[in-house]
Amino acid sequence: MTDISPNLEIQARLLELRKLLQRASYEYYALDAPAMEDSVYDALYQELQKLESQYPQLITPDSPTQRVGEKPTTQFLSVLHHIPLYSLENAFTSDDVNAWQERCQKGLASNLEEVSSNSKHSHNFLDSVCELKIDGSAIALTYEQGVLVRGATRGDGTSGEDITPNIKTIRSIPLRLNLENPPDRLEIRGEAFLPIAVFDEINQERSQQGEALFANPRNAAAGTLRQLDSRIVAKRRLDFFAYTIHINQGDFAVQNLPDISSQWQALEFLQQVGFRVNPNKRLCKSIQELQDYYDFWATERHKLPYMTDGMVMKLNAFSQQEQLGFTQKTPRWAIAWKYPAEEMPTIIESVTVQVGRTGTLTPVAELRPVLLAGTTVSRATLHNSDRLAELDLHVGDTAIVRKAGEIIPEVVRVLPELRPTGATRFIMPTHCPECGHPVFKPENEAATRCINLQCPAIVRGAIEHWVSREALDINGIGEKLVRQLVAENHINSVADLYELTSDRLQTLERMGQKSADKIVAAIAQSKIKPWARVLYGLGIRHVGSVNAQNIADNFPNVELLARSTPEAIASIFGIGEEIAQSIYDWFRQEANQNLILRLQAAGLQFVGEKKDEQAIAINPNIAGKTFVVTGTLPTLKRDEAKSLIQAAGGKVTDSVSKKTHYLVVGAEAGSKLEKAQSLGVLCLSEEELLILINS
Repeated sequence: MTDISPNLEIQARLLELRKLLQRASYEYYALDAPAMEDSVYDALYQELQKLESQYPQLITPDSPTQRVGEKPTTQFLSVLHHIPLYSLENAFTSDDVNAWQERCQKGLASNLEEVSSNSKHSHNFLDSVCELKIDGSAIALTYEQGVLVRGATRGDGTSGEDITPNIKTIRSIPLRLNLENPPDRLEIRGEAFLPIAVFDEINQERSQQGEALFANPRNAAAGTLRQLDSRIVAKRRLDFFAYTIHINQGDFAVQNLPDISSQWQALEFLQQVGFRVNPNKRLCKSIQELQDYYDFWATERHKLPYMTDGMVMKLNAFSQQEQLGFTQKTPRWAIAWKYPAEEMPTIIESVTVQVGRTGTLTPVAELRPVLLAGTTVSRATLHNSDRLAELDLHVGDTAIVRKAGEIIPEVVRVLPELRPTGATRFIMPTHCPECGHPVFKPENEAATRCINLQCPAIVRGAIEHWVSREALDINGIGEKLVRQLVAENHINSVADLYELTSDRLQTLERMGQKSADKIVAAIAQSKIKPWARVLYGLGIRHVGSVNAQNIADNFPNVELLARSTPEAIASIFGIGEEIAQSIYDWFRQEANQNLILRLQAAGLQFVGEKKDEQAIAINPNIAGKTFVVTGTLPTLKRDEAKSLIQAAGGKVTDSVSKKTHYLVVGAEAGSKLEKAQSLGVLCLSEEELLILINS
């Protein structure tokens, strides 16, 4: 008999054990068809653990034992995505979906022979794969030579956080792909989520331990992925659905892989190599099939073991996807059809009134907690006194609550037929709940306001605005510290900030000398901020950061602005009569005049820098054109982009209109992008803007 060395025998057994356990995990998690008894799996796993503990030099990264890290990490590193993670455009009606299909058809007009002719309703329909939109956290996985080497959060789409130890705890993510000849690098995208049953178990345990409950499975999944201790992550049993594969950006016809030319084939491939894909996918060949899929899951989704808030539609053919490409933010070949905001009945237990930075009083319904669109809701806005009157709201009413835009809870209507006997109608207060000063409601406005400039709520709001990033950007002063300073009468206006000393700050609870010194230094540093930032920081109604810059450019010092007429202010491009009147009125108030004097004495900048007209390189492509900048740009800050546009002779405004020539779009662009697209405004990426400026 041939003498085989123990080391070779051990290596062979380790390889065999890993293959057996990986195959068992694939059958259990990806196929949902377990073929190995739990007791057998446990015995094999224990044998593998024992061998690896005896021969740690033989442990490999893809071993099933390496799913749970042994030591908590101290921080997550930021990593760039090899391929950006784009967000999806949203559709809310069948008309939106039809419009998306039409846009795709127009984009492929030169290649219509590739369009499916199998549709019963339209020979132009483009075959589309429908998948449920899982309510979790997008994850980017990188495999090299078939082995998982990195897992990262979506982040801003360009970069995310490296959470590889936590990713390895998710059993439905293979550590090694079931692929004989894997490519050098393969990118997998998918959604990590918490099953509803697991979410309920976690909250039950937290309740028993006196810990705060998670609001919904999505937030719980996101929070779990960012746990520094992967052992905690493992206990929470996250799951994962894969939905995309990449080798290189734009390279849909991947090499060294089976012939994959469509999204449907990609999903089949993902399952073959070890991933779970959502079993409820469907290849649709007509608009009616898209509608049927949407309608079916509108009700059936509530029976699923996980949260979903819509469906994702992708053109099936990769060749079509590649031809259509991407906008700055979204793929043109995919769209998410969202379900309507859920509505739920609950009891209005009381109504409170909040006072904002400008003194506006906002009534808020305090609700009996209700689960709404996956979130526990206990408060909902009532907007203003006009809305209160329209609702005829009484304390104790049963109200229908929904999430406006699936974000802000609001009361849709009350059910007077369920009103309890003796319920009293809520009336807006005649005096400010913060300071007791009489409130005022202009005839032509819906808002009710406190006009006492010394109101604690107004003072707090003014200071929070002053220290914010776009204004004076004073690090270390947040909402909590502002509340402390105002409550203990250390400050009553933004000017008081410049009289704070380290010794005075150290009298506050939990404030040490080091922290106090940093805050004093940050306050002093804010004195060099330019006139436009100071003007914005004053918090004049309707004056945003862009308007403040335009005004500062036209009024190079505060004295000229303070003496100006509403007509002169309104003559500035982008400044309307309402804004001009608001500025004029602000400077007429004695308290504001005194504030300016104190801030000038403290050393703040109320004079703009003189412009060297010869240094401004007017670009004929930019001069006279109107720009709006939205979202987060890859390298430029918004202010920097605005300055470049203005230096080249362009104009920058806050809002998109028919007069807007260009919208400069960054990540998380929001409603401005939608409005620009509806108006046909040309959208530019940061790169395209720089090319335009430098051309």
